[in-house]
Amino acid sequence: MRSIVKAIITTSLLVLASSYSTKAQLVDPVRWFFSVEQVNDSVFDLRFEAEIESTWHLYALDNPNGPIPISFSFEPSDHYILKDSIRELNTPVEEHDPMFEAIVKYFSTEASYSQQIQLLTKDAQVITGTIDYQVCDDQVCSMLSTDFELSVVPPGSTGLEVNETASAEQSNVSAEPTVNLSTKSLMGLFLIAFLAGLIALLTPCVFPMIPMTVTFFMHGQKSRKRSLMEALFFGISIIAIYTIIGTLVAIIFGPGIANFLSTHWIPNVFFFLIFMFFAAWFFGMFEINLPSWMISKSDERVDKGGIGGPFFMAFTLVLVSFSCAGPIVGTILVQSAGGAVIEPIIGMLGFSLAFALPFTLFAIFPSWLKSMPKSGGWLNSVKVVLGFLELALGLKFLSIADQTYHWGLLDREVFLAFWIVIFTLMGFYILGKIKFKHDNEISHIGVPRLILAIITFAFVVYLIPGMVGAPLKALSGYMPPMSSHDFDLHRLIREESGSLTPAASYHNGLEAPCDKPKYGDQLHLPFGLEGYFDYEQGLDCAKKLNKPVFIDFTGHGCVNCREMEARVWSDPRVLKRLREDYVIIALYIDDKKIHLPESEWVTSTYDGKVKKTLGKKNQDFQISRFNQNTQPLYALLNPDGELLVPTRSYNLDIEDFIDFLDSGLEAYQESQERPSWLIEQ
Repeated sequence: MRSIVKAIITTSLLVLASSYSTKAQLVDPVRWFFSVEQVNDSVFDLRFEAEIESTWHLYALDNPNGPIPISFSFEPSDHYILKDSIRELNTPVEEHDPMFEAIVKYFSTEASYSQQIQLLTKDAQVITGTIDYQVCDDQVCSMLSTDFELSVVPPGSTGLEVNETASAEQSNVSAEPTVNLSTKSLMGLFLIAFLAGLIALLTPCVFPMIPMTVTFFMHGQKSRKRSLMEALFFGISIIAIYTIIGTLVAIIFGPGIANFLSTHWIPNVFFFLIFMFFAAWFFGMFEINLPSWMISKSDERVDKGGIGGPFFMAFTLVLVSFSCAGPIVGTILVQSAGGAVIEPIIGMLGFSLAFALPFTLFAIFPSWLKSMPKSGGWLNSVKVVLGFLELALGLKFLSIADQTYHWGLLDREVFLAFWIVIFTLMGFYILGKIKFKHDNEISHIGVPRLILAIITFAFVVYLIPGMVGAPLKALSGYMPPMSSHDFDLHRLIREESGSLTPAASYHNGLEAPCDKPKYGDQLHLPFGLEGYFDYEQGLDCAKKLNKPVFIDFTGHGCVNCREMEARVWSDPRVLKRLREDYVIIALYIDDKKIHLPESEWVTSTYDGKVKKTLGKKNQDFQISRFNQNTQPLYALLNPDGELLVPTRSYNLDIEDFIDFLDSGLEAYQESQERPSWLIEQ
């Protein structure tokens, strides 16, 4: 009796929890506005404008890789024709997405579209249709659909009122709080640039400038207050000079040309050659100095004193140090040129802040100078190490061009081979086993060198398994895609493994209690997992096997789904549970290619529309059943389709995901132990 009461209480709590978790989960971060503009007597321009909430991305019309592109469908009519194709009125951001492992195009704040139509009659017409689009942020993705209705009234016509600006009729439920992706990106760029500024201080042309700078602020009879003000103005001047450089780059490399810089082979190959040039410079192959007249002119202004003295002292410092800091500055500008206009400014601000900070502090507190290490051969070692890093980073630009144009020069294993060799040579250099012409003899190595060598060789060891197909998750944004890897040992092991699910056994010609998965020739699961892509068929198999069901609401263009698979599903403990304890049903909500036979069409209880494709049917099922429209979404059901535990969305905590799977299995096993009369009630 006690077990029955416990089962009733447990079931009630689970039902309450699941109902609570599914409230207010519908997400639509795009607000649409429609308008009509007359071109001539019979031609009209239909305008579609989207306002996109921050952190979300709406994907462009021409987006063949990864995310689902936006599409517009117009109800056919004998009263008008479409002139040309719909076009975008603003330029999307185009960049390499490490999760999709491809170049993607998206809009982040607003998007505008135009479609011209020509009326074939003098009567007013109502133009109707549907916009299908995918949106993603750094947590979830969602496939959405919006209907539009526009009134077009030719001159002299009556009977219809033009809808000049109408908001789309759609549900705009607020999403759960998410992380601001653009803020994270800018903060990350700032921190990277700040670290680059600290590294630049250790280069041979910059480090010796610190004593010279302090000497400038110590000469003459000045009050403590005036010295402090000049030192602060000096630091601000350094920041201002570098940030102005970033601003000019932002103007030159604005969003329009950023698309070209990010994807076209010409700028990417050029950047690759620039990095190779910088590496040769750091290795001591040649020396480049600024013209002496530029530095002399700046020195003359410094000697005149006044408030201009600190500014021109800062300007002189920038000029003199540019021969070593220039490659690092160039790296920051090249890395940020492919993003938003503000990024080069943020990058230069971070770099200059780190660069100016020690000069300013030593100018304010000149007595600190006595505790500084003397410049010497160690500075050249820093410069050479930077050269190795330039070599490694430069390959990334060549890799982007190679992927975009399918040259086949830098497949994943070739790229990894270069990195393994580069960082191995760098480790030997740090240990003093390789020398360049400007290096001093090393009689022994210190603790810092030893630690850096250990880190370098440990990184090499981490890279080596990648040669046989290890995913190297920490470097997924830098590596070429796994699809370019010729020898994937993990894939071969999975293919030859004998631990197959019933569905897999069917594929291999063995007897199996379940039918062959529908759409299995077009849809797939990761890591060799076998499952189903039709809800009803998956439930039938679960009943035959007496197993619970794992539903994965996913999509071809769901970047967060791929990240969950790469970071969470790949864990052996998760894979074991999915393979052995559950029947997997993957429901693709963005599939447009699979059209259902009329017998499988469904009329939505949510919007009343008939769903004719597999993607639309799965999407409607997710909304109507779970009141959610974002992916990934995971649900654990019994074979009768009843929810076992509350659903789960994007969360990279592996232990929590394992607990989620275990709790669902436990709930299912407990339900099997209940008396039949209790289950019927």
